[in-house]
Amino acid sequence: MKLKGRTALVSGASRGIGRAIALALAEEGADVAVNYVSSEGPAKEVAEQIQKMGRKAVLARADVGNFPDTFQMAQDVLKDFGHLDILVNNAGISSDKTFVKMDHASWRKVLAINLDGVFNCTKVFIDQMIKRNYGRVVNITSVIGQIGNFGQANYAASKAGVAAFTKSLAKELAGKGITVNAVAPGFIATEMVAAIPEKVQQRLLDQIPLRRFGRAEEVGRAVVYLVSQDGDYITGAELSINGGLLM
Repeated sequence: MKLKGRTALVSGASRGIGRAIALALAEEGADVAVNYVSSEGPAKEVAEQIQKMGRKAVLARADVGNFPDTFQMAQDVLKDFGHLDILVNNAGISSDKTFVKMDHASWRKVLAINLDGVFNCTKVFIDQMIKRNYGRVVNITSVIGQIGNFGQANYAASKAGVAAFTKSLAKELAGKGITVNAVAPGFIATEMVAAIPEKVQQRLLDQIPLRRFGRAEEVGRAVVYLVSQDGDYITGAELSINGGLLM
């Protein structure tokens, strides 16, 4: 097992891509803190699956867009685990409107979770990684942050911001035993994509060279690669998982 003895926290781990990442880390031997904000039932289910694998799982409730809330979560997780080796900043939301119709509340809501949340979670865990001279941080960005999208100026800006944050932090922490990378999924078969009308889904598929949506498990395995020994010489990268959509 590639991650035996490691501890991890995945934000937004109760469903979708976050859930797949949490389970993938556990499958490779990591103990995992499952962050959620309101979906306690699904978060408990993820924790139970991790425990069935023989790993330790803790529930870590926090609104990552709120710094005091995130700070308290970190104290609880560090108390349970002793230290944190792996941080996956996955939590994200969307609130789609054309820019003309987008109000300040919609802008701030998305930026608070998607961008401020990455700052908050990284800030509350990074000092103990520096002290231990070891850490693996993976930020989940998006193909939308790379190409933009109609009606998603807030979402695209937040994800592009995370990509730039990733590169800057990677440069700052490279000499401290910490790698910082990003994974940029394309359209992944989750609840979010399932909610897209069928005609729109077909138009999206026509633009994807591999002619299918991605699987959450494929993103999970990519994260495992980056945080295991296999990814020790990778930092500041943004790994695209989009079926060729970005080409």
